[in-house]
Amino acid sequence: MNIQWYPGHMTKTRRQMEADLKLIDLVAEVIDARIPISSRNPDIDEIVGNKPRLVILNRADQADPAGNKAWGAYFRSSGMAVLETDAKTGKGVEKFSSAVQSALTEEIARWRAKGQVGRPVRAMVVGVPNVGKSTFINKVAKRKSAKAGDKPGVTRGKQWVSVDQGLDLLDTPGILWPKFEDPRTGMNLAFTGAVKDDILDNETLASHLMTLLAQRYPNALTERYKITPPDWEKICSRCDEQSAPVVYGYELLHLAAKKRGFLISGGEADTERMARILLDEFRGGKLGTFTLEWPKEKA
Repeated sequence: MNIQWYPGHMTKTRRQMEADLKLIDLVAEVIDARIPISSRNPDIDEIVGNKPRLVILNRADQADPAGNKAWGAYFRSSGMAVLETDAKTGKGVEKFSSAVQSALTEEIARWRAKGQVGRPVRAMVVGVPNVGKSTFINKVAKRKSAKAGDKPGVTRGKQWVSVDQGLDLLDTPGILWPKFEDPRTGMNLAFTGAVKDDILDNETLASHLMTLLAQRYPNALTERYKITPPDWEKICSRCDEQSAPVVYGYELLHLAAKKRGFLISGGEADTERMARILLDEFRGGKLGTFTLEWPKEKA
């Protein structure tokens, strides 16, 4: 699966972000906790450089708690602060301001030593599309629309929002996009609904998801669909490496459809209907909590 999603405005957006970095004290990066690798811009570390960072593991409620713990440890070991949130419900968002202050403890101490008492922290939130960045900003800012004051950035069409007395947020219109060099990136974004389902037909996409869940969370399939993943060799002994995940996953779709009573004329399993159900239930959290990428898999 070769997906190209790297619009021409990326260069302009990158330059804008690099210019904005001079105006702020910290960059808060929103990522999807279920797919922390796939939901990050591959160039973000290079762009941000040494600017203090806070990683927002958004949709943490839908991710495997063990995965959240592992990724939290990974990012902290890289010198970044971490905050778990569910921007949709607002859970964890109330800790954002204190997390920013904590991440900048040393910087704030230096400001005070220079007599800059009461100087607000200026943070910028970044994130690729469909990770919940806009929802997060709205929750943090409580949908405030008033500009925080006359400071650099306002005259260039940007929006400074005063979150509280100690934090100003730079809400920029620029969006960074990912480049799908690894086909797994596009697949993971498709699983979570971050890209349109028409990149692959539902049955193929659901087959890949079934295989992944069978390998990592087989109990979820047993509990939800009353199926036990069969032995891999039994299904894929004659498959090549590329087709095996689809062949195996389709077998699971077939079994699940039969269990659910999804049949079409002739008593055949309605795998297309089952595929839609699987994707909807996975994205809706009905299957459980899942982390599809782990730090040890990071290249």
